[in-house]
Amino acid sequence: MATKMQQLINTATPYWDAEAEIAKRFYKSAKKEHHAFYLRAQLWKELNPVDGFFNGLHRELTQAADMFPKVGKTIDRHDYLFLLEQLVSEYSHFVMLADVLEHVQGRKLSKRDLKQLPQEKKLGDIRRRYVQKGGAIGKAAVGITEGGGTALFRIGKNLKGNKINQMTATAMKVIWEDEKDHYMVQADIAAKMIKNKADMKKMQDAMIDVSLQRVWMRNEMFRSPMTTAEVGAYIIRRQGTIAKRS
Repeated sequence: MATKMQQLINTATPYWDAEAEIAKRFYKSAKKEHHAFYLRAQLWKELNPVDGFFNGLHRELTQAADMFPKVGKTIDRHDYLFLLEQLVSEYSHFVMLADVLEHVQGRKLSKRDLKQLPQEKKLGDIRRRYVQKGGAIGKAAVGITEGGGTALFRIGKNLKGNKINQMTATAMKVIWEDEKDHYMVQADIAAKMIKNKADMKKMQDAMIDVSLQRVWMRNEMFRSPMTTAEVGAYIIRRQGTIAKRS
């Protein structure tokens, strides 16, 4: 099982590392307007995770309220508490990053500030397709790739320097702490579904499809600090390095 888990993690890692490299390059020279651009897009992602697993925070909260009368009957109270904790965690991430954007813009946040970018829309479409039509393996592939292995937050939590960077680091450290073990939990779930080589290939193909689109999403969000050729070469190099280690 551990070997299967590591295979899955190794499959996604080059793409997660590419997200991290994009973030590093962005933060080295980002100006106020660049921070504002990516924060608007990231806040949209935090508030509207419509991907087949989640259906927008507002809808999830509404459904949680509707479920409350069933707690202790058809819904276990511990499961319900876990759901509430997840929703609070997700909303807290939105609040902290919204505070950063308000500081950057020098004004209160407006709903019009939140922007879904084209590559994010494409990512959501791909994820929903696997969740809805890819069976248990497709759904597990989406689960393990969700969040990009916390690549952005791992980089962001170490920012230093000006007030924007300090606020960003504080927010991203909290998000990273909340989500740093997510991919390991999901890898364990995914590994248990793999019974043969065909299952492994199907899982890996889906993971690569989603993970590559995540890279394009992140590159667009950060105003393309890497060219298409640079992204491709970087991923190939990381794949080679990981293959030698395995």
